[in-house]
Amino acid sequence: MSVGEKGMQYRLGDDGAMSVTKLVRRMKNLLEIEIGDVWVEGEVSNLRKQSSGHYYFSLKDEQAQMGCAAFSVKRRCPGYEALHDGAKVRVLGEVTVYEARGQAQLIVKRVKAAGQGDLQARFEALKKKLHEEGLFAAGTKKELPSFPRTIGLVTSPTGAALQDMLNVLSRRAPWVVAVLFPVAVQGAGAEREIARAIQRLGDPEKNGLPRCDVIITGRGGGSLEDLWNFNEEVVARAVFACPIPIVSAVGHEIDFTIADFAADLRAPTPSAAAELVVPDVVELRQKLQRVQEGLRRPVREKFRQARDLMKLARRGVLARDAVKVLREPVLRLDEVRAEMNRVARERISQLEMRVADRRASWKARHPRIVVEQRRQGLQQFKARFTQLAKHKLDRYEQRLDRAQRLLKTLGPESAFERGFSITLTGDGKLVTDPGQVKPGDQLVTRVAGGTIASEVTDE
Repeated sequence: MSVGEKGMQYRLGDDGAMSVTKLVRRMKNLLEIEIGDVWVEGEVSNLRKQSSGHYYFSLKDEQAQMGCAAFSVKRRCPGYEALHDGAKVRVLGEVTVYEARGQAQLIVKRVKAAGQGDLQARFEALKKKLHEEGLFAAGTKKELPSFPRTIGLVTSPTGAALQDMLNVLSRRAPWVVAVLFPVAVQGAGAEREIARAIQRLGDPEKNGLPRCDVIITGRGGGSLEDLWNFNEEVVARAVFACPIPIVSAVGHEIDFTIADFAADLRAPTPSAAAELVVPDVVELRQKLQRVQEGLRRPVREKFRQARDLMKLARRGVLARDAVKVLREPVLRLDEVRAEMNRVARERISQLEMRVADRRASWKARHPRIVVEQRRQGLQQFKARFTQLAKHKLDRYEQRLDRAQRLLKTLGPESAFERGFSITLTGDGKLVTDPGQVKPGDQLVTRVAGGTIASEVTDE
């Protein structure tokens, strides 16, 4: 017997060694007993959804990560909808050990969203920035050629994605020449290799490369971290600036990268990208056969009709009297000629009448006539204006004369002439009451002949 942590006892083999199974099982028991259910916060990475309804993923932070499993999520794991690559979540789970691999893992029982993960936040920030700059605008997307002859492939030379694309291209379009520009698609500095490859293929003459009709860049599936090089700004700007149409094919159908938005076309997988850029040779042959048959059918029908017509002509009137056959067409030709002459004469007559009308109209609008009409109108206006002004002045003179007479009749001067007077104080105020003045005040009395100064001596 031997004593381990917490005083637990376990039995060793005859030579003092413990089997792997017993060690892993002991580790599992210790974790489940000592830690048990616990809330853990971190960022979701490398999420894998199984058809059975089980989810497998990693939960990580800046310094560590841990494998997680959620079984039958729809029934047993509330909040599982928050699980996606890059999401920051809090999970309630039981710490245990997966015995078959001897790895510690967390059996997730509940999930709560805890905001965006760092990578996801960087993704959304860069996406917003480039979108505002117009790198994703639909109007900047270039159309793919219908029948490309040379296709550039910017991908890993050892990845399965390359073989998948080459297989599709050779099967659908055997005439196509594929130009591989090998790059790293994962790890530090891979984004600069990808951007440099796109820039060089975009200017092939300068870099001694064959000119491509279209470029495919991408890689196979992986976690958000694995695909991150295609989320770097340098790659997005290289894709946008490339003068050759670019198809982005990164990861699987559910994976989206910044390069996808900047590219002229996004494909869900590298194989799908190869299918999108070239037509299917089998379909082309079938279409050509249909077109060929469609052209042959009317030609054969025309030949048949011509043969039937020739046979009929040989058996009909032509074989006996050609003059009779041509008589009616000649008469119809004469009628058509006469009708054409009549229509032409009528048309010419109409045009001559229109020309005469235009000449008469232009003559009436000659500058001398127009100037003379304007001069006469101006003289008439001047006469009317003079007459109206004189009439207006006469009316104003009459009104002024009446106002003067009325003022003279109603004004103070007429009252003075009838013997009335007014008395003002020294400061010009009208005296209407003896209480307004006092002895010693100076007064001025206005009469018809002028003014009389006086002084108050008694109240």
